[in-house]
Amino acid sequence: MSSMIEVAQKAGVSTATVSRVLANKPHVRKEVREKVLAAVAELGYRPNRVASSLRKQTAQVIGLLVSDIRNPFFTAVARAIEDIALANGHSLFLCNTDESHEKELLYLNNLISENAAGIILSPTSDKASDFKSMLDGTIPVVTIDRQINDLPIDAVVGDNYRSAYKLTKHLIDQGFTSVGAIIGLKNSTTGRERMNGIMAALSEAKIQADPAHFAYVHPREKEGIAEMRRICGLPNRPQAIITGNSRLTIGAIDAMKQDQLELGKDIALAGFDETNWTPFLEGGITVISQPTYEMGKTAAELLLSMINKEERTPREIILKGELIVRKSTQPF
Repeated sequence: MSSMIEVAQKAGVSTATVSRVLANKPHVRKEVREKVLAAVAELGYRPNRVASSLRKQTAQVIGLLVSDIRNPFFTAVARAIEDIALANGHSLFLCNTDESHEKELLYLNNLISENAAGIILSPTSDKASDFKSMLDGTIPVVTIDRQINDLPIDAVVGDNYRSAYKLTKHLIDQGFTSVGAIIGLKNSTTGRERMNGIMAALSEAKIQADPAHFAYVHPREKEGIAEMRRICGLPNRPQAIITGNSRLTIGAIDAMKQDQLELGKDIALAGFDETNWTPFLEGGITVISQPTYEMGKTAAELLLSMINKEERTPREIILKGELIVRKSTQPF
């Protein structure tokens, strides 16, 4: 196996320059970077990451744990974190937990064992007791989209309560007097805050909330279909439904088609998260558009500040969503 010295000799540069190029550090001229990468490719050089992390007491890797990589929300968040990580000489290791606490703990254990520089996660639970033994302050951690109660760590979240309130208030202002909701899991702060925002808007408008019209579910299409069909099959089905993410929105629309209900005529629909299809599907879906890229960017910047040993107290950053009104919530 070739060495860094051989790469440096081949490229006609110092080993320090080779190290900077391989770490994706700035301030290396384009032609020099290209020479080093060409020498690396020709010699088949592979850096010894394990030895490097032992020398530095940390690996140049950031772990990102998300609950569902198929959710476009997390795809956008991951892209932002990767952009910031790479620009600062770190690689991103993406882990999909599928809302499984067991998988989450497995990934956390692996990242900690490998001396990861830091971790960003959307936790499966908000209980500090589920994480305390692992997230004990020895490694920088930021939560995104969700929080862990009573742990002094940074968090970047959407304004879930106000966004859900705003979405519900829009439906009420459109004349809908019966509203239901299919929201993500109750054991996440996001799910509970959104449901609380919905209930607050209904209470303020003196609209009675029928418990049968509301559900916490695993936020995927399959569960969205099942719950939407259940709710639409009730003798007193609601006039409007709020969904907790884009996958539940797709499930709700699929269920309506199966039951031969027409969006915007038989039932109104509004949800969380703008995607590339929400402006066009069924004439357009009313949504709360969350600043996903900004959330990922902010989380990465907070993590890097801790990795760089900046002294500060933990921060909670709440980013506002934007209500985008479309055809799916027109009065009928």
